[in-house]
Amino acid sequence: MPSKRSLDGRRVLVTRPAHQAEGLCRRIAQAGGVALRLPTLEIDDCSHDPAVSEVLARLTDYDLLIFVSPNAVRIGLRAIEAAAGLPPALPLATVGEGSARALQEVLGRGPDRLPETRYDSEGLLALEALQQMAGQRVLILRGDGGRTLLAETLRQRGAVVDYLELYRRVQAPTPPNIDQLLQQAEVVTTTSGEVLDKLHQLTPERWRALLREKPLLVVSPRSEALARQLGFVGPIRLAEHAGDEAMISALSDWSNQGFKP
Repeated sequence: MPSKRSLDGRRVLVTRPAHQAEGLCRRIAQAGGVALRLPTLEIDDCSHDPAVSEVLARLTDYDLLIFVSPNAVRIGLRAIEAAAGLPPALPLATVGEGSARALQEVLGRGPDRLPETRYDSEGLLALEALQQMAGQRVLILRGDGGRTLLAETLRQRGAVVDYLELYRRVQAPTPPNIDQLLQQAEVVTTTSGEVLDKLHQLTPERWRALLREKPLLVVSPRSEALARQLGFVGPIRLAEHAGDEAMISALSDWSNQGFKP
């Protein structure tokens, strides 16, 4: 574990949605760094749609619920409670550690299925319990859009898979002080390809060259490839996953190296 003062005054740009950034910002401060908040996304809750309530009222039809994000956990469980409640014997799965923590916070228990190594769709699909899925009905709770690998693979293994989209991700407005934030930031953090793309879009053209030169922390090879496609020329480092501790660990190690390539 990195020491509590391992960031030593480093200024870190945090691009998570405002309501999800607090944990990482707090850990940055505890490590001696300075968190600069620049939310790139806002979450539009659409769980009140009658079609959503209709699906949630018949959860007993399913053999497994998969939550793909902390937002899916919090919005989904709130909507489930408002519908018919969560069947006590229904197994729950999450893709990442953040979703697992959200489940623990809201329900008082963690998921029945959680990746053992890499915290993504591939990690969840590697679990022994998800290899033989013939006849199983699976509901994936998520936001609009996103990767289709999870559903496609489970279908190939014999499952019947439905999506339930509970929220929409919309681009946050460009803050009036974005020039100051980009000039002050010593390193930029992103926790998904979509966050990275939205960051690039909301940055005014005259400041994009500065953004692209910054050291950039990403959480997947896909995001690293996207960064290069968008023209990022600065050093890029890969965190193990998007959890707060993994982000802080990667930031601390990289900070000790001066954010060099």
